[in-house]
Amino acid sequence: MEILIYVLITIVTVCFMEFVAWFAHKYVMHGVLWNWHEDHHKPHLKDGFFEKNDLFFLVFAIPSASCYIIGSATPHFWLFFVGVGISIYGLIYFLIHDVYIHQRFKWFKKLENKYSIAILRAHGAHHAKKSKHHCESFGLLWVDTKFFKKRSEWRKHESNNKIYIDK
Repeated sequence: MEILIYVLITIVTVCFMEFVAWFAHKYVMHGVLWNWHEDHHKPHLKDGFFEKNDLFFLVFAIPSASCYIIGSATPHFWLFFVGVGISIYGLIYFLIHDVYIHQRFKWFKKLENKYSIAILRAHGAHHAKKSKHHCESFGLLWVDTKFFKKRSEWRKHESNNKIYIDK
């Protein structure tokens, strides 16, 4: 029974990390730490493999590592599995964002299912803006339903949901 609780803690943490990533992307990366994230919104000129944006990997690794350490060294062993959940989300993020979307590693080609195409469209819509303002699609795994439709249907979807701001 205890193992099921730890599995549940891990799964809940992975799911919760999508919200954390969305919040951090919208309010930290496009806010106070825009100077780290800005180069990710600019075309790459082959001047190096790494971006300042990659520093966020370290920022997200700190709570995960802390949970591993505290969970292993204290009676709060459940924290270890929070760390596992954060790490799993980080791996998912890396595989989808860096490998699949941005092709920083040529491990697999574009996938041809509706969900993976919607992820590409949402991320493309996010990168369509080169500044920190007026962006959309700050999450990774949770994709607005409009991105499952053809581009020609997006404005209709947006006007029906009253979320489109034309600026």
